[in-house]
Amino acid sequence: MRRAMSLWALAALAVAGIAAGVFVPGGSANPVRSSATTTRITVNASEFKFTLSKSSVPVGATVIFTIVNKGKISHDFKIAGQKTPTLAPGTSAKITITIKKAGRYAYLCTLPGHAGAGMKGSFAVGVAPAATTTLAAPPRKAVLPTTTVNVVMADFDFTFSKAAIPHGTVIFKVVNKGATTHDFFIYRVNKNTPLLAPGKSATLTVTFTTPGVYHYLCTVGEHALHGMQGDLKIT
Repeated sequence: MRRAMSLWALAALAVAGIAAGVFVPGGSANPVRSSATTTRITVNASEFKFTLSKSSVPVGATVIFTIVNKGKISHDFKIAGQKTPTLAPGTSAKITITIKKAGRYAYLCTLPGHAGAGMKGSFAVGVAPAATTTLAAPPRKAVLPTTTVNVVMADFDFTFSKAAIPHGTVIFKVVNKGATTHDFFIYRVNKNTPLLAPGKSATLTVTFTTPGVYHYLCTVGEHALHGMQGDLKIT
């Protein structure tokens, strides 16, 4: 009789243990939590660069990019096959990506000339961010000549008063004689005039310490693709 009661008591305890999640052969009663994370990153776009609030995430993380155009002209943002619409100044958009393979993923602005002007970079997933290289400034010249160059913008080309320009300080006097808005942007030195409405003009002063070829263009819409780009020869 006592043996029967003991067996009944053990059986009751076993049932109670299973119900409470204490006695589970070969496992645990607690559910396994997912290791996936969500990271929010703000991307500020301006002329001509992107600034990210975070430059790397672990593999498998879901990333919500909020892209804000803080510049004076339109930009967009593309990464891992996804792209925002073209963002006018002061507007924003979001894209969400999940990358399950470690590596560095390129991002850029797809508008003509913007990536070449500096709006590009790499985003690290599961690896260390790319190191930033700082270029040494070229030695200063004791005396640099000053040259004035007249630049006429039309629909859709540039005309310069000089074909070859000596290195030194160059004062570009830019006038828009076209029927639409244009600007004048120079690569490598990353300087540009404001947007100029038809009939308007502006002065852009640039110091070229190194002779060479400097690409220029109009950053408005697809004007560069229609011919508003070329190379300055700094002798």
